[in-house]
Amino acid sequence: MPLVLPLGLAVGPEVPDGRGVLLAVVSGAVTSGLGYALWYQVLPRLGAARAAVAQLTVPVIAALGGAVLLAELPGLRFWLAAALVLGGVAWASLPYRLPRGP
Repeated sequence: MPLVLPLGLAVGPEVPDGRGVLLAVVSGAVTSGLGYALWYQVLPRLGAARAAVAQLTVPVIAALGGAVLLAELPGLRFWLAAALVLGGVAWASLPYRLPRGP
């Protein structure tokens, strides 16, 4: 907020109404809190390596959620990038087996 407030004041004299501020707080604090609570419940079951790889799905989920929220249709570039990211996550999540010796 300290970084955005001067920019908001410089852009125009509009003052956010109470409903807008409330929605921003709910969006930022409550939903983030719920997301973190869920993540930290699941984290111990994943292990460090799998959890690190799973975090790579966050940008794909966020972009898709933003598209849904704005009622936009993601383009081909999004779907290709999402397939690459999710495919990489799936590949990295497969069990690793050492080759057998002769």
